[in-house]
Amino acid sequence: MNILVAEDEKDIRNLLKLQLEQEGYTVFAAKDGIEALEMMQKNNIALAILDVMMPRLDGFNLLRKIRETSRIPVIFLTARGDDMDKILGLGIGADDYLVKPFSIAELVARVGAQLRRSLEYSCEKKQTSSKIVYGSLCLDIDACCVYKDNKHVELNAKEYLLLKHLMENPERVFTKKQLYKAVWDEDIYYDDNTIMVHISHIRNKIENDPKNPEYIKTIRGIGYKFHKQDEVRL
Repeated sequence: MNILVAEDEKDIRNLLKLQLEQEGYTVFAAKDGIEALEMMQKNNIALAILDVMMPRLDGFNLLRKIRETSRIPVIFLTARGDDMDKILGLGIGADDYLVKPFSIAELVARVGAQLRRSLEYSCEKKQTSSKIVYGSLCLDIDACCVYKDNKHVELNAKEYLLLKHLMENPERVFTKKQLYKAVWDEDIYYDDNTIMVHISHIRNKIENDPKNPEYIKTIRGIGYKFHKQDEVRL
């Protein structure tokens, strides 16, 4: 993961860069707010550590700029322990605050905690998304519709539920019986042929070449899986 460190004190900046790189992070180090903003715009930054007092653009105003386009975790560093500074920093969108001098081990621990929290939030957001998009295929959960190349695909209720179950669990291999149980909600009258016919119908509607499918793959002797291509959740 990429981390931005914006700190005008060279020794602290170099120390933070060294320690974080030893933890496996890629670190972009800036000596002032303007340089930090340029690095933000050119790189995919996962977390920013900002000194409050910096030349050209201070930490508070840098954070305001960052929050115009990004919700990444931001940790403030400051030599001042004034409660009003903490309130201001947290009020404009900072996620954490450390007063100098601070423990490097504590900072590294806080970085890890903020990144985990950010990842958990991203996962929750994905789980509540209303659309799943793989390549040219889009499943709109709220509307119960499927689109291929932005064109509506006509599926019956069971075909839709079967495709939805596969798309919500990409790369997971299901037996025919598991798919029947998930979609028909019963396994007493399980029938291999029912699943095979429905899969065939779905392939004819969503695949460019149903005989050589790119989405729904047959796992010989076991069942089927949905092949995970480039994913976008909306």
